[in-house]
Amino acid sequence: MTYPIYIIFGVLPSIVWLFFYLRKDTHPESNRMILKIFFYGMIIAFPAILLETGLLQEIRRFDLPPLIISVLSVFVGVAMVEELLKYFVVKEKVLNNAEFDEPIDTVLYMIIAALGFAAAENILIFFSLGPAFLLGETISLTIFRFLGATFLHVLASGILGYFLAMSICRTKHRGRLLLLGLTVAVLLHGLYNFSIIEIGGKASFFIPLIILITSAIFLTAAFKKLKKLKSICII
Repeated sequence: MTYPIYIIFGVLPSIVWLFFYLRKDTHPESNRMILKIFFYGMIIAFPAILLETGLLQEIRRFDLPPLIISVLSVFVGVAMVEELLKYFVVKEKVLNNAEFDEPIDTVLYMIIAALGFAAAENILIFFSLGPAFLLGETISLTIFRFLGATFLHVLASGILGYFLAMSICRTKHRGRLLLLGLTVAVLLHGLYNFSIIEIGGKASFFIPLIILITSAIFLTAAFKKLKKLKSICII
């Protein structure tokens, strides 16, 4: 009975953030579409694991200093893979869908895909705890994932969604804006992970905290700006 409980706790952080961000949409998306993109976000987490494993193995083959190997592993082997795959879900399943009818949708669907991805990631982490269920440890990990990694996925993908919206509405700079969005998302994701894994000490707390706060402020401003755009441009 332990693993079904782990699934509930693993999905819970994503569900809370999902309800929070869906409230920002004045023209709500259909429940069917929300569940569809959330599910695809979960599914894409599994090929992400395979890609990350392969990339990390290849990176370690290079005769490079340990610090460079760590940077490449975190930023390329993990952050870039995950942000590209979440974007791939939205690109393939949303942008040509009839329900995609306003700029803010790109942000919302990127967030939904990210929350599905984070839910799958959380479940796998909970499963790694084994069959011995410890309530206190499970609750602590749920809170940590809610405020940390799950929120990071929301912010990085949401910011990418903002640049995606702007790239659609500003066709002359479409490629540049999309590349900028991907770069920012990867850098935020990578720096967050790198500060926790490699730096240590007080910096491993304050750097992630600064990343989350500044990204949340930017995303809030992005929502306000996109709400002023009345319609999307033809792709």
